[in-house]
Amino acid sequence: MNILIGFVSIEGQTRKIAEKIAEHVEKAGHRAVFFNVTSMAEYALERPEAVILCAPIHAGRYPAPFVDFVRRERDFLKSVPSAFVSVSLFIRSEFEEEREEARHFPDTLMAETGWTPGRVLNAAGALRYTEYDFFKRWMAKRLAAREGAPTDASQNFEFTDWAELERFVADFLAGAKA
Repeated sequence: MNILIGFVSIEGQTRKIAEKIAEHVEKAGHRAVFFNVTSMAEYALERPEAVILCAPIHAGRYPAPFVDFVRRERDFLKSVPSAFVSVSLFIRSEFEEEREEARHFPDTLMAETGWTPGRVLNAAGALRYTEYDFFKRWMAKRLAAREGAPTDASQNFEFTDWAELERFVADFLAGAKA
């Protein structure tokens, strides 16, 4: 199968997640078509037979280019097996109300675009302190301290559960073949 792995990434973790998905797809014997949706390019000469999209939440929303892409490609996305990976630090919050909010971010996307993926994974992102400017690093440290998350700004911290991501992709591939 040709599988489109489409993504938008702001700080790099969503791209890394999409790359891992592409690795799992190819390891399973399929062809991964890796595509940054912000490029606005055509994604393949052949139409993909399945799609996995990935996008991060920042300030409570998915990036506008991602939402626009989903709206524009809604009919195609509905015509093939599809999955969505929503990336947010809220999903690993120590506060249940924040985890619950993160679980519902994809619902908002679906209501806004009319696309309902067959599978959804809420994946934790990363704190990339070393890449932030002063203000963003200061804000991230404050939020992290409130959550009991690491605040050492001299290093980066990944919270993505890579084994869970691999299981998600395997389950999606098994369902897409059926």
